[in-house]
Amino acid sequence: MSTKENLIVHDTPVRSRESDQYWGSDAVAAMLRELDIPYIALNPGASYRGLHDSIVNYLGNRAPQMLLSIHDENAVTIAHGYYKASGRMMAAALHSNVGLMHASMSVFDAWCDRAPVLILGATGPWDAAKRRPWIDWIHTCSDQAALIRDFTKWDNQPGSPAAAMEALLRASQIAQTAPRGPVYVNLDVSLQEAKIGALPTLPDVARYAPPQPVQPAPELIAEAAKLLSNAKNPVMLAGRCTRSIEGWNARVALAEKLNMRVLSNLKIACAFPTDHRLHAAPPANRLAPETRPLLAEADVILSLDWLDLAGTLKQAYGTKPVTAKIIQVSCDQHNHRGWSMDYQALSPVDVYLMCEPEAAGALAAAQPQLPSLRSDVVTLRGVAEAVNDVTKGMDVCMAHLPLGWNGAYRHFRHPLDYLGPEGGAGVGSGPGLTVGAALALKGSGRLVVGMLGDGDYLMANTAIWTATHYQLPCLMIICNNRSFFNDELHQDRVAVERGRPPENRWIGQRIGDPDIDLAAMARAQGAEGIGPVARPEDVRPAIEKGVAIARNGGVCVIDARVLPGYDAEA
Repeated sequence: MSTKENLIVHDTPVRSRESDQYWGSDAVAAMLRELDIPYIALNPGASYRGLHDSIVNYLGNRAPQMLLSIHDENAVTIAHGYYKASGRMMAAALHSNVGLMHASMSVFDAWCDRAPVLILGATGPWDAAKRRPWIDWIHTCSDQAALIRDFTKWDNQPGSPAAAMEALLRASQIAQTAPRGPVYVNLDVSLQEAKIGALPTLPDVARYAPPQPVQPAPELIAEAAKLLSNAKNPVMLAGRCTRSIEGWNARVALAEKLNMRVLSNLKIACAFPTDHRLHAAPPANRLAPETRPLLAEADVILSLDWLDLAGTLKQAYGTKPVTAKIIQVSCDQHNHRGWSMDYQALSPVDVYLMCEPEAAGALAAAQPQLPSLRSDVVTLRGVAEAVNDVTKGMDVCMAHLPLGWNGAYRHFRHPLDYLGPEGGAGVGSGPGLTVGAALALKGSGRLVVGMLGDGDYLMANTAIWTATHYQLPCLMIICNNRSFFNDELHQDRVAVERGRPPENRWIGQRIGDPDIDLAAMARAQGAEGIGPVARPEDVRPAIEKGVAIARNGGVCVIDARVLPGYDAEA
């Protein structure tokens, strides 16, 4: 276990007496340790009480260490956020069918974000004769994994400790093979609680490691290189790339070598320095009108696992044919299934490199001017500017950004500067992603900041308790417009189209009357709570205090009462 991992709070169990007797769940726990799983986030339940005991009393709550979550959804989201920041898989445990149903949205988010999470489930005894009255019956269902099979890479319900060990090996390998994603191993309570005598021999996990990244055919590399070398107006779409600084530098070098402009996307983690001369426009959720000609006039477009390539081309070309030669670098097609349409529309491609991106690029052009900043109210832009001023010179990880964020608010210069959103548009992910990033980056010297909407925070704020209990320093800034504002805009459009009063768009959307004290909710879980901050002159002092708390090892939540509205359509 690394020094960084040893820095988190550890709930130390009383030492268990030595014994030559083992139970099925001990074999599962031993396999988790062999796989080098550092943490397992969980909300406890009787269906995996055997595994819970094995982690505590057999492993000593080390490798993996438990992270208690107040909600099953947060358990998966924390694991998701940990991977986004560290590039390393951790586990989550869900209590029978009920915990799985609670967490299904977080599983879908991890699927859409191509994030590996090793999910351990459990069920009541499959042998009906062993079920306790009532409770074991409602915690048992046929084919439990069917609940999430359409948005996981693989699932299994092993029938013996030896089979469970192999299932974990396979699950780990599949989850971490690109395109990555969550996997589910369901453990019968009888398997966990059966006495097995001697522990099965543990395998050499190095022989079951994920394969090395696939390399494209040399002739395809040559064809792509020729297109780019001869291009007069190439554009790079820097999409889903690694968090490694080596990959980051390689993308910059490629863009500079070809003088190639680059676009990046707020829907995914940062992949190129946004203040580089070749970064053509602030990262955004969709192409701005002034950006569309950039693609429409390109002769070669290099897509580095760009999210929704066909949709982006449609924004640029409309109904006209795509005239640019398209180089697609992505192995995402291996994950495309019939149930979920997260693969987006089908794009034309001239050279298809079925692999992960090895290099990515950037765009440069004049940044569009933002509207002037109002001085009488707190705005999202005002909060962003205060964050930029206070954190100047600091290493900051933006673990989450709110929907109304404009890509021009802040520059990203390192692969950990921005981790991207949840992937599946699941409101309620921001707190868990922030805590997961804080777990991954504790001791690194990098300040973790999650900027969240109020709806996002209210749905999953119990993740704060996990952060405070395990002393995972982070700052959450709630950009609180007291509304599900994006849906207000949808209701506005529908009303206008139908000739009905758009003034009614707030009904069923506004979160007020009474206002919710978001800072008090944080204080109730052991964090520092600041706010509500409703005056522009109070924003910077609040952020200064919040940053100081997080940098000194604390958890802080700021309730910033921002004016509803977006600088650009989101």
